[in-house]
Amino acid sequence: MAVENFIVSARKYRPATFESVVGQQHITNTLKNAIKNNQLAQAFLFCGPRGVGKTTCARILAKTINCTNLQPNGEACGTCDSCRSFLNGNSFNVHELDAASNNSVDDIRSLIEQVRIPPQGVRYKVYIIDEVHMLSQAAFNAFLKTLEEPPHYAIFILATTEKHKILPTILSRCQIFDFNRIRVEDMANHLASIAQKESITYENDGLHIIAQKADGGLRDALSMFDQIVSFSGGNVTYRSVIDNLNILDYDYYFNITESLLKEDSAKTLLLFDEILTKGFDGAHFVSGLSEHLRNLLVGKDTSTLKLLEVSDGIKTKYLQQSQASSVSFLLSAMNIANQCDLNYKLSKNQRLQVELALLKMCYLTSAFNLAAAPPTAMPSPDGQLKKKPDTSAGIAPPVASATPNPAPAPALNDAPANYTAAKKTPSINTEPVNNAKETLVAEKPKIFIPSLNTSSTSIKIPSLKDLGKGSEAMIDEEEDPYLKGDDKDDFSPDDFLRHWHTYAAKLKSESKHNLLSIFNTNAAKMLRPYEFEVVVGNKVQENLFRDERPYLLNYLRSNLKNYTIEVNVRVDEITAVKRPYTNQEKFQYMAAKNPQLTELKRKFNLDFD
Repeated sequence: MAVENFIVSARKYRPATFESVVGQQHITNTLKNAIKNNQLAQAFLFCGPRGVGKTTCARILAKTINCTNLQPNGEACGTCDSCRSFLNGNSFNVHELDAASNNSVDDIRSLIEQVRIPPQGVRYKVYIIDEVHMLSQAAFNAFLKTLEEPPHYAIFILATTEKHKILPTILSRCQIFDFNRIRVEDMANHLASIAQKESITYENDGLHIIAQKADGGLRDALSMFDQIVSFSGGNVTYRSVIDNLNILDYDYYFNITESLLKEDSAKTLLLFDEILTKGFDGAHFVSGLSEHLRNLLVGKDTSTLKLLEVSDGIKTKYLQQSQASSVSFLLSAMNIANQCDLNYKLSKNQRLQVELALLKMCYLTSAFNLAAAPPTAMPSPDGQLKKKPDTSAGIAPPVASATPNPAPAPALNDAPANYTAAKKTPSINTEPVNNAKETLVAEKPKIFIPSLNTSSTSIKIPSLKDLGKGSEAMIDEEEDPYLKGDDKDDFSPDDFLRHWHTYAAKLKSESKHNLLSIFNTNAAKMLRPYEFEVVVGNKVQENLFRDERPYLLNYLRSNLKNYTIEVNVRVDEITAVKRPYTNQEKFQYMAAKNPQLTELKRKFNLDFD
């Protein structure tokens, strides 16, 4: 019994007509119209990624323009002498040259010699040059004249994956066609049609995975399809594709996202460990998680659903999980995943880098709730949340023992609107004041807004100018950004340095690199008990440190339990001396050390360029 030779699907199902080309209708329609209207260019350039149909379209074009029995739809008949000789591979009027291996001047000169021979029995003689960007510079130059003024019967079809490597003089002589990457949906449908012709059972989800993995190249998709058919024994299922192509299952990402939303850190870390145990790379996982979060964000709006290049079954899962995820969670998680992806290769402990990112995502919901919490729960210096007594928005009547009460703080998202309202219509007691001189001036109300920093930020609202007819309030009291406390515990220099370096690590995680250089190179020195000094090299560093000083002092005072700690900054005048940069300044600097240089300059009448 004779055994048939196996033909790979990429060759067996190579399109033979323009109509059967997948995903390039904008090009095939243009070529068919050009043939119908007899408006063929002398040279074509087909460019685009690999496996999208460039060489296939070139062969179909070569066959169609010489067909003696052209069909009404612009396709070749496939039965005339010219079509049959082309299909049999013995046509004398179509020549193919692989420029990857025939890229010398001699190869091009041999082609030019063939161009002089007219076609036999047909109208055109077609030359297909594949991978044309591989031609040498001399070969390009030798080809230029022929390409610009070829015989009327010669047509050149050049194909390349790298258009930018082709000389502009070549490009200007060609009609350029840019081939698109083939859409996932088109590719999956084509694979399904082949599976039906070959009596292969399949699942749509499995074909979609193959199409996505092919990244726009149909030839790659067909190669993977053949591989999986052999692996699965003719049953292309979702599981067989996942196992054979070593792809992370969608279910892993859905399960991890579900754990993140439930703040189940233990399950999240165990799932990641399972992924690593199966041999997947951490960077590959982070990239896939970013794509998953992006798909969830896309799935939240019906107008962007078309951007989900997945099967209908997977799309339904995305729609369900996207409803359970807030936009703020998805955006923040995508940002964390992106930062992890950027830092992964530079990290010495790559697994920890991914685990840290997952833990940050795991507690995003709690962070949002804390940021939006009522202002009555303010963090104390020791990090514990303590209830703050309720206060009214009004200012107490002007009596001797009255103290102003701050207005209740709004939620984080509502802060701007409430702040504006408080400026325009603050609630105060407007009873008339008989004796303005004896009236105590009320402090201006303040709105406290929760911040992610260690200290709370406050926004000052100007007080009213008039508390009543004939009375004026004093304003512009400075806001104190420092935490208050009575603790004065003693501590050792080692304790201080330990917290100093911990704060420096915090600056590094916040990407405050300018401040970090100050903390790493200029550790604070003790002048006297509980008083320290930092020496910097210039005014810029001094200003940076002064801006950070309130947060640093609040951190040190609360952690060392000593509210008398002071850290001041001073510019070192020696290091702040201006350095010579110009030629004139460099000469003056050297002349100050060696006065004879000045005499030498004067004697020979030297000057600077």
